[in-house]
This record gives sequence, structure tokens and C-alpha cells, in this order.
Amino acid sequence: MAGIDLHFHSRTSDGALTPTEVIDRAVLRQPALLALTDHDCTGGLAEAAAAAARHGIGFLNGVEISVSWGRHTVHIVGLGVDPENAALAAGLQSIRHGRLERARQMADSLAAAGIAGCFEGAMRWCDNPEMISRTHFARHLVDCGAVKDVRTVFRKYLTPGKPGYVAHEWASLEDAVSWIVGAGGMAAIAHPGRYDMGRTLIERLILDFKAAGGQGIEVASGSHSLDDMHKFALHADRHELFASSGSDFHAPGEGGRDVGHTEDLPPICRPIWRELDARVLRPAATRQG
Repeated sequence: MAGIDLHFHSRTSDGALTPTEVIDRAVLRQPALLALTDHDCTGGLAEAAAAAARHGIGFLNGVEISVSWGRHTVHIVGLGVDPENAALAAGLQSIRHGRLERARQMADSLAAAGIAGCFEGAMRWCDNPEMISRTHFARHLVDCGAVKDVRTVFRKYLTPGKPGYVAHEWASLEDAVSWIVGAGGMAAIAHPGRYDMGRTLIERLILDFKAAGGQGIEVASGSHSLDDMHKFALHADRHELFASSGSDFHAPGEGGRDVGHTEDLPPICRPIWRELDARVLRPAATRQG
């Protein structure tokens, strides 16, 4: 499998690089196909697609949608979407509403734990106040010396039961999948190995996802061990889901795999990108038909 990375982020959401910079970085690994999947927004897609075209690389428009499922927050990646689709655009806007107020509450919680000035600090890492997230707070906490690295931040802060965590109601699973499919894309469960769920709950999530019209699951992920990858390859096979692959890259030095680098899918998998060939944006010189 040559260079397929269908899940990574730019500064448009919570990545550290601009869309052009993250594509330029991915190119160092000579990928065949890329998809930018910023959280709950599509504002960086045009710039990323233009950068991919300059390098002669196929590109898929993508997005990663935050979902509240029971007591859990899960993420659904949309691949091959039309970013101009009205229902998708309105749905993403509805999710972004309230992020700023949540950020102020997160800062208040951290201040109560003895770390002041976090709202202003986090905003320095964020280009769009609508997109402020835990990752922006994490980078500030590292930058100001409160914590040594981002991985440690999420062990000590910003997660349930820890200072700085504020619950938020995201999209429903049904709405997220509907927006993606209605915009001409395919929906895949992002990094399922990251969720604090046992086998029974993961099975229930997959069944609910399929019932909503979902079609894929990330098997190769920057968040997955080899054991995770083989486990979710079996899930994909059993539930007749297409398999996706993505680094989930956010920033240099923040852990996980670098952008443009993913593992080969196990042979039992059906790659999702083969179903999306008609939605790939190709440079004019290599465009088929």
C-alpha cells in the first residue's frame, strides 16, 4: 500500500501546520493519496487540495466530525465529501457553536487548579476562536512549562475527572453520518482503538454506525498498535465495513505517526479509497477520463 493517509489535521482546526505546510510535509513520504480531515470544519480543504495538485498527488476532501454517543465522545471521518453541501456546512456550524464558552469554562477550571491565564494562552495557538479545543490548551500548558509534553497533559488535565475538562454535547451519530453521506462521501469510525470501550460496547457502536448508514472503519491509525490494527481488521471483515488508513497527525513531535506514513492494511481488508476513486481530486496531467 503506497502512501495512503486519509486522516490528518491542519491549523484550520487543531493542527500546528497550515494546510499547505502539512501537505508539503506529507510529500516527503511520497504518498499516492491524501485527505485532510480537520475537526468539524472544511475551511482548509481548498488550500490543501491546491498544494496536493502542485505536487501531483491525489487528494480527497475530508472532515472529522465530533459525535456524542451515549456517555462517549467518538469521531467519524467523512471522506470524499462536497464541502459546499448545505446540510454538511450547517451541521458543522452547529457543532462549532459553543466551543468558545466551553474554552472559558476550561480556563476557569484550570485557574482553580492553580494555572492562570490559560484562555489567553490557548488562543495564541488557535487561528479561529470557533475551533478552540483541548489541543490548543495542551500546547499552551507545555509552552508555559506547566507540563513537559502534550501526552502528559492529557494524563493530568483536560480529560474526565481532571482539571480543565468540560463536557460538551456534540452531533448525534445519526446526524454525522447523514451529513457525510448526503454530501456524497463515505463515513468511517476514526481510531476505534482510542475509545475506552470493551468488545461489547465497540460492537454496539459499530452496529449503530452501520444502522445509520456508516460504511467504514479506520484499521491502520497513528493511534493503533499492531494488535489494534489486526483486531479492527477482523471487525471490518465481520461487519462488512471498508477499511481506512490515517496517521491522525496534528503536529511534529506530538506523538503518533508522521503525516503521510501509515501501515499496510491486512490482506482481509477492503480499502475504502477504492470505493472513492470518482471523488479523488487529481492533478490535471494525471486526471483519468
